[in-house]
Amino acid sequence: MTSDLIVRNATLPDGRTGQSILCRNGRIAEIGTVPAIAGAREIDALGYLVSPPFVDAHFHMDATLSLGQPRLNRSGTLLEGIALWGELKPLLTHEAVIERALRYCDLAVSQGLLAIRTHVDVCDDRLLCVEALLDVRKKIAPYIDLQIVAFPQDGYYRSPTAAKNLERALDMGVDVVGGIPHFERTMADGAESLKALCEIAAKRGLLVDIHCDETDDPMSRHVEALAYETQRLGLHGRVVGSHLTSMHSMDNYYVSKLMALMVEAQLHATPNPLINITIQGRHDTYPKRRGMTRVPELRQAGINVSFGQDCMLDPWYSLGQGDMLEAAHMGVHVAQMTSREGMRWCFDAVTVNPAKAMHLDGYGLEKGCHADMVVLQAGDPIEAIRLKPQRLFVVKRGEVIAEAPLRVTALHLDGRPKAVNGADYAPQAQG
Repeated sequence: MTSDLIVRNATLPDGRTGQSILCRNGRIAEIGTVPAIAGAREIDALGYLVSPPFVDAHFHMDATLSLGQPRLNRSGTLLEGIALWGELKPLLTHEAVIERALRYCDLAVSQGLLAIRTHVDVCDDRLLCVEALLDVRKKIAPYIDLQIVAFPQDGYYRSPTAAKNLERALDMGVDVVGGIPHFERTMADGAESLKALCEIAAKRGLLVDIHCDETDDPMSRHVEALAYETQRLGLHGRVVGSHLTSMHSMDNYYVSKLMALMVEAQLHATPNPLINITIQGRHDTYPKRRGMTRVPELRQAGINVSFGQDCMLDPWYSLGQGDMLEAAHMGVHVAQMTSREGMRWCFDAVTVNPAKAMHLDGYGLEKGCHADMVVLQAGDPIEAIRLKPQRLFVVKRGEVIAEAPLRVTALHLDGRPKAVNGADYAPQAQG
């Protein structure tokens, strides 16, 4: 049995300061005042922010770190990325997929990212990536909660064996049913695919996460069908619509009706700011559409909205570092959520909101929750988004699994301070 861990002098996301957190038997046993305990390890948060771990509700781990294989995406478009992935799939090996995924997970832990939902392509009849990520899930279980989505990348109906392969993947232990209705040959096929996929999820008792309307076409309205199937099958609260970028271009009156349907179905929404802002609007001259879905409006309607990372160093996105605060930072800008309250909410969009969408058990910074947390070199959630700071300690089930020194730069300037710490630059008044 491991010894107790006490985190001292913590600032919590709700603004409480000077807090101590007792971790015992993998759970948070106390928050507030904690006396010294013989044999317990103590770490000093130095007054910095202690947060629940970051959560990425939308990622493609089977493709991550494959940038340049077999070539680069020259146009930067979604469709070339899909075509490039199709070229890469026959070249993949079980070992290479595992090695890339594990390297990514090492990086994720260093960033305090301890829960990931990854989509895995099931349109390769070998199901090589499915087998590889199931192996990865076992290996990383002690430190990352990994959900796997059966994703028919080339279309549930458009790809001849996708329907059979999706069922095979679920039989192998994949957690979530996925889809891509806008990539089917017709709108009717897309709607029919949603009907079939949601029925599979209902029959198996699984969650659903659909790449939905990832297009600039305002007539791509599969989220309406997704809300309908969710209602019809009683899947309320168990279904995520990812991307939803067509909503950016839809008629305002229609969206007012659509959001009401989404609320009735208790749909979750997961836009991916880094990818949506770079891939969408590619056919526009000027003015160019941002492409990201209507985040402030969805939130105001009462829909649970998360920010996903989607991609990193792969056929679709040649940047990224496994840092969910990058997604939050982009979300602040592209959604124009620069009020204090709006920026604070963007921190929730990479922590508590995706945890809710993924139905993570025991997540949070409350007594009785899993003792999973991150000590960030920032004073509060807004400063964390601004700084994208050092992760001083990463804790999983009450054990420190990663740590880093304070990020401080020494200065050699006459008459000026000896060092600079970015966390010292927070505004004093936060009205």
